[in-house]
Amino acid sequence: MRVLLVSSEVYPLIKTGGLADVAGALPQALVHCGVDARILLPAYRSVVAKAVDHGPSLWLGNVLGFGDTHLIPARMPDSGVPVWFVDNPALYDRDGGPYQRPDGWDHDDNFRRFALLSKVAAMIGSGEVIHGWAADVIHANDWQTGLVPAYVRLTTSGHRPRTVFTIHNLHFQGIFARDILPEIGLPPESFSIFGLEFNGKVSFLKAGLYYADRLTTVSPTYAWEITTPEGGRGLDGLLAGRARAGHLRGILNGVDYQLWDPSCDHLIPASYDSTSFVQGKAQNKAVLQQRLGLDPRPDAPLLGLVSRFSDQKGVDLVASAIPAMVAAGAQVVLVGSGDAALERTVTSLPHRFPGSVGVDIGYNEPLAHLVQASSDLFLVPSRFEPCGLTQLYALRYGALPLVRRTGGLADTVHDIPTADAHHGTGFVFESPTLEGLQGAFFRALSVYNHPDAWQAAQRRAMEQDFGWQRAAEAYMSLFDDALAAP
Repeated sequence: MRVLLVSSEVYPLIKTGGLADVAGALPQALVHCGVDARILLPAYRSVVAKAVDHGPSLWLGNVLGFGDTHLIPARMPDSGVPVWFVDNPALYDRDGGPYQRPDGWDHDDNFRRFALLSKVAAMIGSGEVIHGWAADVIHANDWQTGLVPAYVRLTTSGHRPRTVFTIHNLHFQGIFARDILPEIGLPPESFSIFGLEFNGKVSFLKAGLYYADRLTTVSPTYAWEITTPEGGRGLDGLLAGRARAGHLRGILNGVDYQLWDPSCDHLIPASYDSTSFVQGKAQNKAVLQQRLGLDPRPDAPLLGLVSRFSDQKGVDLVASAIPAMVAAGAQVVLVGSGDAALERTVTSLPHRFPGSVGVDIGYNEPLAHLVQASSDLFLVPSRFEPCGLTQLYALRYGALPLVRRTGGLADTVHDIPTADAHHGTGFVFESPTLEGLQGAFFRALSVYNHPDAWQAAQRRAMEQDFGWQRAAEAYMSLFDDALAAP
């Protein structure tokens, strides 16, 4: 089976969130299952140099009228999986991140940048570009590649690969003005309720949802949530409707345990496993406390959070709960960036609670690993969470997750009700409120005060297996289903 995975970010080449982790790990797992998997990614500034085994570039022409476009073949630096870069300097070789300018605003021409990525994917998949290689399945991810199924369905002649579209977060929809339609090379009739029209505008996400042969999202619970008015963000009618009935499947993301496992993690000071975690976590905690200016209190319950700072992630709830947490003897570490107001609130906390709260604004991969390896509790109090990866990392690192029951958090963390319970891997609360979060914290604290019960729960958590093999097999089954459909 030949599969082309298309993504706007792929770890370790470029990463802003969990999509990159998935796009980097899933192709590698598919290759291990015997799939001929390839990756397609924009040639952002400095990204191509991070790949290895570069081949000669291939000129694709003036694709969509956006200027000379080339395809650069290479391989991923860690896995050796083939990767192609869509090279168009006018669109991709610029300051800022993959989606935003240095000032934090979106690039004005994002619709061109990701239309080009999607169009080239359709061209490669249909066999128009690489001699002797066409895709059986193109796997597109999130709104940035939502036009792939539309281009395949509406503009491809000859070999038409099947398309699978994965929703990593329905909240981000890629909405643009109607008048971009001629510029991105799609026919006028596609601007319809039976197409990519959404509230009078063009939705790249809806294009993927409507035209793809099969749909996935990143957890079974989230697959149900997005078919409801509360979780569907205006698209629940499409997702729950007859046209898409049976075409949506929830497949949990996996964890790359070559990168996220404390027994072999070279980014943490002290490695450990399920037989040595007490000493290992204590050593890492001491390093983190010193690094972030916390008091050297080995017995203090340490709560960690590594997240984008947004209301979705419940960071505001954590900020509001910190006074009660600190009063109960806990220390809290928060790492991340995002909403400017939340950044200001979080930045003020170490001054209000010196020695008890540590903050690092930005994303630092080694620090993220250290927080996991040091924490006793790991906070993921999201208002909604399609899958979540940090709670999966936390399980392996023996940092018991404290989560809200939603999306993938509900599917992966099982509640520990009391200290004498012999089951559960974390602490789950229902209502996305300060009271809900604090209630779960104090319940966790009551278990923490029974070291034998706490350590037994840590062992259970560390023994959970959310590796990519299971997810890859589920995707292969879905690909087979798409190929077998009439």
